[in-house]
Amino acid sequence: MTLIALGINHKTAPVELREKVAFTPDSLVEALSSLKSFDGVEESVIVSTCNRTELYVAADKVDTDRLIDWLASFHNVDRQQLIANAYIYEQNAAIEHIMRVACGLDSLVLGEPQILGQIKQAYNHARHSGLVSTQFDKLFQHTFTVAKRVRSETEIGANAVSVAYAAVQLAKHIFARLPERSVLLVGAGETIELVAQHLKEQGVKRLAVANRTLARAENLAGALGAEVMTLSQLPEKLHQFDIVISSTASQLPLIGKGMVEDALKQRRNLPMFMVDLAVPRDIEAQVNELGDAYLYTVDDLQHIVQQNMASREQAAAQAQVIIEQQVGSFLQWQQSRQSVDLVKQYRDRGNQQRQELLDKALKQLQEGQTAQDVVEELAYKLTNALLHAPTRALRDASTQVDQRTTRWLAKAFELDNPDNR
Repeated sequence: MTLIALGINHKTAPVELREKVAFTPDSLVEALSSLKSFDGVEESVIVSTCNRTELYVAADKVDTDRLIDWLASFHNVDRQQLIANAYIYEQNAAIEHIMRVACGLDSLVLGEPQILGQIKQAYNHARHSGLVSTQFDKLFQHTFTVAKRVRSETEIGANAVSVAYAAVQLAKHIFARLPERSVLLVGAGETIELVAQHLKEQGVKRLAVANRTLARAENLAGALGAEVMTLSQLPEKLHQFDIVISSTASQLPLIGKGMVEDALKQRRNLPMFMVDLAVPRDIEAQVNELGDAYLYTVDDLQHIVQQNMASREQAAAQAQVIIEQQVGSFLQWQQSRQSVDLVKQYRDRGNQQRQELLDKALKQLQEGQTAQDVVEELAYKLTNALLHAPTRALRDASTQVDQRTTRWLAKAFELDNPDNR
């Protein structure tokens, strides 16, 4: 049985191809059904996200070219384009790859945790479709355990590696009870949406969104249960917020030193934490001159992100050591299972030979042959049947001057090896 990983991801393929090869929930069911009838495929799991599509297959002598043909045909994409952007791993490399993916080491954002949940979902889809058996059940359960170890034993997910997340983590360090703080988000673009998601995950209850276009602000605020205001309301509302995070496309600052100074007076000099993620700036740099205003820019956060990325890369090296150890552990299980299968085959064949010869002996007795003749023939033929394969193996090893195999066979059959005399 050969393990194969075939796929494309953000490193190897442009988004245009990734979009074409992605599986929708409905097409995934159809694809799993199609793979189930694919000649030679015993087990399979399909992982499909915005950044990767991968087939994991346990197969008996399956040609990888046929798998590529299947994937190209299923999505109606050019085969040569797929080959030019795809990667294929087999056996040890395939096992290591799935573990790296599950641990976030192969992700666009190093160490991101979402991929593990996506792989678990892919595994469950395949299992419910009848495409997971003993080998893949063991492989994926082992992979999930490895990912959990990497999360708990390294700092792979401990530090922020996006400016949006870094802004929220910085606020969390400054304010001991972040969920109790009031937060104003200025803007309603993608960066502010990411900031809002992180704030909700941290349990922040009071959020407000200020934007030039109310409709855009309302769309974001509706999902957050947040207040809405226009940019013109900033001077009268600013003092109500402990944290202000801004990211707009404005060419001029929206929040000046004077506006913040007035807000601090109304707050009776309670501090304000301000993060300006915009380029050009939304908040005047002179705000930093105010004693109770703490202003961070996107450059400040980028420096934090770079330091954290270096920390994650160090953690990734530690994770790789764990993965390599666990690949070896899985291979040992695979080898032991193979040994058990061989032992079972050998014993089954011996029992079959014994039964065939016993049936023949009983028939001979019924036909009137003497018991002594029947027993002698049974003993002779049973001995020949059981010794035929070991004798041939010993003869072949000796003929080929394969001393290592000869010594091993001699030990296995408890023989007196001439080399040891």
